[in-house]
Amino acid sequence: MKSKLDVVIFEGNQTNSPVEELLVCARHAALHDNLRKILALPDVNRVFLVTNRPELSLWADERICPVLNNTAPADFHFGRELLGLVERYRLKAVLCLGGAAVPLITPAELTDAVRSVLGKEGRYVTNNVQSADMLAFNPTTVLKHYPLPATDNALVLLLRYAAGFEQCLLPTTLGTQFDIDTPTDLLVLADSPFGGPALRTALSALQLNTDSIKLLKEVLRGQYPDVALIGRVGAPAIALLNQNFKVRLRVFSEERGMKSLGRLERNQVVSLLGYWLEEIGPARFFGFLERTVQAALIDTRVIFAHLKKPLSDADRFYSDLGLHERVEDEFVREFTREAAQCAIPILLGGHSLVSGCVWALVEEIGCLLS
Repeated sequence: MKSKLDVVIFEGNQTNSPVEELLVCARHAALHDNLRKILALPDVNRVFLVTNRPELSLWADERICPVLNNTAPADFHFGRELLGLVERYRLKAVLCLGGAAVPLITPAELTDAVRSVLGKEGRYVTNNVQSADMLAFNPTTVLKHYPLPATDNALVLLLRYAAGFEQCLLPTTLGTQFDIDTPTDLLVLADSPFGGPALRTALSALQLNTDSIKLLKEVLRGQYPDVALIGRVGAPAIALLNQNFKVRLRVFSEERGMKSLGRLERNQVVSLLGYWLEEIGPARFFGFLERTVQAALIDTRVIFAHLKKPLSDADRFYSDLGLHERVEDEFVREFTREAAQCAIPILLGGHSLVSGCVWALVEEIGCLLS
C-alpha cells in the first residue's frame, strides 16, 4: 500500500478584544480554503484539527478529525501535543501547520512538500529555516528521542541540528512566504487579488481601510524613491524588491530569529532603534524618518520586545491598524499616533510585513514595472 501522510493543524486562540476577533474571522476563512486544498491531495490520509473553538469541529468531511483542546495559551506546549497525537493515532509522517499558515500556497506546492517528505525517511520540509509556518517530517519517532520542542520553530532546529535530518527548503514564493499573523497582513490581502473564496468573502465583510497600502503602492511605482525596511528583514526580501522595483532601500535589520532562538522568551531582545526611540521619542523619530524616505515598512515587534513590557495582543494589533486612540500602553499609543500622522505612508506590523507582504506587493505590481 502506498504511504500517505497525516496533517496536523493547530488553530487555537483566546480573544480579548474586537481586533483579535477580526483576525480570527479571517484566519478561519483561510483555514477553510486550505482544508479544501489539503483534502484534495492524493497523498494525504487524515487531517487532525487541534482547536479550542468548538465551531471548527463541524467540518463535513470524514477525514477531518477534530481534537478539542482547552489548554490555556500560556500552558500550551507544541511538542507534547504533537507527540500525544502521534502516539494516539500512530502517525508515521506528518505535515504540521497553523490554521492560517501559508493561506496562498498552491496545490502544486503542497503536493511537492508532501511527496518530498514521503520520499525519504530522515527528511523534513519547511518554508522557512527559522520561522516555520509549515513543517513536514518523516518519521515521527524522532520526537521520542529528544527533549520535546515547545514550538514548531524549535522543532525545525531540533530536526536539523540534533537529529541530523536532511533539510528540504521550499522555494521562496508568495504561496510559501505569506502568512496571516497580524491585521497588517489582512490590509495587504484586502487590497490585492489574492486569497481563496472563503478568505476573499471574509475580507470583503471586514471592510478594512486600505488607504495606507494604496499610498505605499504609489511610492513603489515611482522612480527610485527611498523606502525603509526596519525589523527582522531578510536578504531575500531585499533582493526581491531591488529586482522588481526602481527603489533605493534603506534597511535596518535586527533580531532575526528572536523567537526561534528563544531570545524573546528569555527577555533578551535588544534594539538599537529601540534605544534611539527611548532617547528622542516617537515624534522626533518619525520626523527624521519622513525627511529620509518616501515610505517605510516597520516590523514593530522588535522595538516592542526591546521595551520589555507585557503588551497585549490588542495593543499590538490596534497599532498595526493605526488606531492609536484604542491603544492602552502610553508609549505604543504615542508611537502609533506619530506613525499615523506622518507625512509619508508608514506600515506597522510583525515579521510578515517585511517578508510575506513583500512577496504579495511584488507579485501584484512588480511585474507591471518590468
